[in-house]
Amino acid sequence: MLRPGRKCLSRRGHAEPGMKFAHRFSNLLGTVYRHGNLNFSPDGNSLLSPVGNRVTVFHLRNNKSETLPFASQRNIACVGQSPDGHLAILIDEEGAALLVSLISKCVLHHFHFHTRVHSVCFSPDGRRFVVTKDNVVLMYHAPGKTREFNPFVLDKSYFGPYDETTCIDWTDDSKCFAVGSKDSSTWVFGAERWANLIYYNLGGHKDSIVACFFEEKSLDIYTLSQDATLCVWQCDTEPEDLQPRLPKHKPNTDTDQSQEFGGQTADVIRGKTESEQQRVGRVKYSRVGKHFFNKEKEFNDLTAAAYHKKSHLLVTGFASGVFHLHELPEFSLIHSLSISDQRIESISINNSGDWIAFGCAGLGQLLVWEWQSESYVLKQQGHFNNMVTLSYSPDAQYIVTGGDDGKVKVWNTSSGFCIVTFIEHTSSVTAVTFNSTGFVVVSASLDGTVRAFDLHRYRNFRTFTSPRPTQFFCLALDSSGEIVCAGSQDSFEVFVWSMQTGRLLDVLAGHEGPVSSLSFSPSQSLLASASWDKTVKLWDMFDSWKTKETFVLNSDALAVTFRPDGKELAVVTLDGQISFWDHQNAVQTGSIEGRHDLQMGRKELDKITAKQATKGRSFSTLCYSADGESVLAGGHSKFVCIYNAKEQLLVKKFEISCNLSLDGMEEFLDRRKMTEFGSVALIDDGASDEGGVAISLPGVKKGDMSSRHFKPEIRVTCLRFSPTGRSWAATSTEGLLIFSLDGGVVFDPFDLDEEVTPSNVRRVLRQKQFTAAIVMAFRLNEDKLTLEVLEGVPHADIDLVCTTLPLLYVEKLLQFVASTLETSRHLEFFLTWAQRLLMLHGQQLKAR
Repeated sequence: MLRPGRKCLSRRGHAEPGMKFAHRFSNLLGTVYRHGNLNFSPDGNSLLSPVGNRVTVFHLRNNKSETLPFASQRNIACVGQSPDGHLAILIDEEGAALLVSLISKCVLHHFHFHTRVHSVCFSPDGRRFVVTKDNVVLMYHAPGKTREFNPFVLDKSYFGPYDETTCIDWTDDSKCFAVGSKDSSTWVFGAERWANLIYYNLGGHKDSIVACFFEEKSLDIYTLSQDATLCVWQCDTEPEDLQPRLPKHKPNTDTDQSQEFGGQTADVIRGKTESEQQRVGRVKYSRVGKHFFNKEKEFNDLTAAAYHKKSHLLVTGFASGVFHLHELPEFSLIHSLSISDQRIESISINNSGDWIAFGCAGLGQLLVWEWQSESYVLKQQGHFNNMVTLSYSPDAQYIVTGGDDGKVKVWNTSSGFCIVTFIEHTSSVTAVTFNSTGFVVVSASLDGTVRAFDLHRYRNFRTFTSPRPTQFFCLALDSSGEIVCAGSQDSFEVFVWSMQTGRLLDVLAGHEGPVSSLSFSPSQSLLASASWDKTVKLWDMFDSWKTKETFVLNSDALAVTFRPDGKELAVVTLDGQISFWDHQNAVQTGSIEGRHDLQMGRKELDKITAKQATKGRSFSTLCYSADGESVLAGGHSKFVCIYNAKEQLLVKKFEISCNLSLDGMEEFLDRRKMTEFGSVALIDDGASDEGGVAISLPGVKKGDMSSRHFKPEIRVTCLRFSPTGRSWAATSTEGLLIFSLDGGVVFDPFDLDEEVTPSNVRRVLRQKQFTAAIVMAFRLNEDKLTLEVLEGVPHADIDLVCTTLPLLYVEKLLQFVASTLETSRHLEFFLTWAQRLLMLHGQQLKAR
């Protein structure tokens, strides 16, 4: 017998039209910073922040955020941005690098460094970039700067530090760079082989180097170590005095060597400690100052630093969440402030030196601080623990989420920012929903309360409680928003309150297990409650909450939902089945065996295979699409499945994440990670990078012995379709993912032929054939050209052009005018376009 959920393999393309489910990843909300270094764009108005295995760009002037469409295989560890802002190099935890274009937002090249990379930095002239891994420094030609197909051409390799390298900084003229190391030394290397500077070793610290910075137009350097010590080094040579090495120079056995790295041959420069006689005629450094940040021992380790060369501003961040602003070289304190109770992981300063960005990985915070006015430009934080639940507002403008940290957050879907956070709950939030007007958010929590929040005044105006304390697991509001129902986990009852008075109206008893899900019918006065007692009960609100019907299931019910028209009911059960019920006639109309579509991954510590684990897994969340034709289901898996409800066929599977840093992603375990004693993952090496205990030395007890390093497991906790049907959202281990039909593409030509070129478009415009010019511009689909053509149409001719425009292009033109209205100064001109298009073609557009 064929399982209904598997029929689709031969009929996948025929169940639904192709475009209907062409949802693509469009944004990631709820996660603003995870780990890695922050980067400001060259104009200083945008900030690049690594979030897991993706990168989010925060446009600070426009107050918008967008997550770039590409993703690496693992969590991103470091980001290097080119000086012109066109390219970026993203390197993950394992050393796999992506070369990406920030203009076209696509991946240009893949490369692997085969080991963990600590930092990557482009030279100020953009011709080279330096990568540090282990105790080696590798210098590459920047992509597009050499006449080679390979974007990563190795130029030189530098050896010097004995321990792992930590940081890089370049001189303004790109002639030299400095590298800090965990062995408390800083090395200055020449990018070219200068006769008087090949390498130089700076000591003077007692702890690992956190950052090193060159002074503006100078070889003078500042070095900062983890024990909060700053050393000031003065050089006896100016950058202009660096002498090129003569071709007939006698080969130096230390420097003139070649070695192969990753299949590429490069010059090798080996640094070593020199005696005074060997340094004659070479560059010399002398320490002219040493400053201590924590003389009173009130701060702990220094964790991050940034330096703005033009204004001589030094920003230092500490593990306690405090940051300092100093002016160098006098080391005068401008101000210090505490912005978090977690360690500051990354600091970046924009070009003008006005804005400072801080990333705190512990709480997932991202802050942009304007230090002169002492105000926040951006202050965002995701949920500290897992996101559990979500709900769309009726107009799809906002999404509300609840998390294990007890917070309720409201997100703006167009800007991607959190607009308000409610912190009244004292335990995990299990369910959230909007009322029908969209101005009230109701949330249920394990702390025994259901709270209602007003989005006009941002306050908690109602708190609903039960006579005996109980943990609320699910929540439902009727279509009028007057009745609030919440299901209990430990008393097996459903509580009913009035929104107006806050009084408890009724307690619905009858279930013999925890109530797992509630759903109100959109069209009738019916409440459906699903329970672990293998039943779904229908309660009639107008008939004194009597049980109208009880559906008996084969297994524990996990989620229940009504179709948007209220005529059908879908239930997910623990045995992996989705069953559909006609509740008016009390008959089951169909079922889908969805367990095998989940495609579970195998966790690192699992004793059984992924195939066996799938037998015990099921979907845990379910929702109907806006038109009611399909259902969306997800659970403990990286896949979300869309089924056709009528045909009971799998239509499409969406992969939520490709991040191998999460557990349960791969179907088979890597045999290289298996030993005779079990998996290598059983060995806990502590959280040494995050300030926990490093267990490399026996007998060392410094640090937090309770800190453990673990991989979060991939799962989807809640799914919702937007009321418009254009997008759907999922709360997952990665954050709040939005998949949308409106994917922005940079170059998407439409009905293009050889005649359609920018010069031809302008020629037709000069001949005053305005309609033809607009049609050709939309075929080429370049925004700048389309704007030029529209602005070239005289105001008096707009009516005539709108009349003669083909209907196919009317919608495109209307969308373009709508987006231009936000930015253009010619407000009346474009409002005239919008008015004439809607007056002439409004009825036809509405019909479509």
